[in-house]
Amino acid sequence: MSAKQKFEVEAIVRHDIGKGASRRLRLTEKVPGVVYGGGKNAVSLTIEHNKLARSLDNETFYSHILTLITGGESERVILKDVQRHPYKPRILHVDFQRVRADEKIHMHIPLHFIGGDKAPGVKDAGGIISHIMSDVEISCLPDHLPESLTIDVSELQLNQILHLSDIKLPKGVEIVALTHGDDRSVVSVHMPRIEEEPVITDEAAATAPSEVPALEQKTEAEIEAEAKSDKGKPEKK
Repeated sequence: MSAKQKFEVEAIVRHDIGKGASRRLRLTEKVPGVVYGGGKNAVSLTIEHNKLARSLDNETFYSHILTLITGGESERVILKDVQRHPYKPRILHVDFQRVRADEKIHMHIPLHFIGGDKAPGVKDAGGIISHIMSDVEISCLPDHLPESLTIDVSELQLNQILHLSDIKLPKGVEIVALTHGDDRSVVSVHMPRIEEEPVITDEAAATAPSEVPALEQKTEAEIEAEAKSDKGKPEKK
């Protein structure tokens, strides 16, 4: 996807706030929202539900600088939070944060893995790739924000692990966890686990409950009862 892609979010400033007002908005296919930060006051917003839902279906919407348009004004923002209905495909609330060119932002961006089919640990040794992390929190100035980080795993050997410190970062971008000394694992190659069937010993089999179906046991009982009832009857000649 092109790094020049732009996302615009159209919104209306709303003055009717509170739980009741938000509930009424949702009944009219609208989403309540808020924008804050950037040295300005927080402003409550109203956004078209379906338009916002389509934007949220795009992975890069979450890691882009967005243009928020309210009336005739526009400002740069990032998506900070989305509240969704627990089981319905509905967006309940959305938060945006204003950004300034001279202030660093923290964002979670996706990790994209390439070259998995070429990794010696997979191709030659029969291992599988395990993606331990799917996104990572970074810190950078708004103009340095990448859409994603690409990790090449084509050289991974069996039982090899790549950590956060192995990720190649664009200029001006740092991984937040590394600034705290947390160099966690990101991806590895290992042999697939094989679950063995339990072995039943002769002793275990002897103590196991009978597997004779109840229907067969009942039939045998009936046969025995019939045999007893036949006693005393004259034999056919």
